[in-house]
Amino acid sequence: MAKQFDAFDETHRKLVAAQQVFFVATAAPEGRVNLSPKGMDSLRILGPNRLIWLNVTGSGNETAGHLKQSNRMTVMWCSFTTRPVILRAYGTARTVHPRDEDWGTLAAQLPDLPGARQIYDMSVDTVQSSCGYAVPFMEYQEDRPVLRDWATGKGPEGLAEYWDTRNRNTIDGFDTGIVETGIADE
Repeated sequence: MAKQFDAFDETHRKLVAAQQVFFVATAAPEGRVNLSPKGMDSLRILGPNRLIWLNVTGSGNETAGHLKQSNRMTVMWCSFTTRPVILRAYGTARTVHPRDEDWGTLAAQLPDLPGARQIYDMSVDTVQSSCGYAVPFMEYQEDRPVLRDWATGKGPEGLAEYWDTRNRNTIDGFDTGIVETGIADE
């Protein structure tokens, strides 16, 4: 059933490119495990053991807070179309903020989305495929415009205020590094 690989191969890359949604899981040493769906064409595989994804502003900021404490990350894709397969990438990741030196280089490889707040740069040590026999068939219609419209309406100042008041801490109270405090953020 499950097969493990040391890196992404061409079959994996094609599967990932064909998906409109992926899921990200992180956990700090204490507190809640976070599992989030992501979309908006915000992920790129940069090499056999590296991927990046653009995180846009949302109601929470759990991934950033978790990675400050423990850099473990799992990314998962499910095929909802003809081929029944689940693909997971296991590894470690770092958070890159717009204020960081390598933001521009990484952001140039991703779509320019309003509300972009972090890029996660993941080093993949294991790729695992497994059957998706229980995953239902689902049909993609289109991306939802709600988050894009909301972030555009907020504008840069409104987003900065939102980050400060709503994205500074995780639900467990961990600092996310979204607002620079004068202390070097991880």
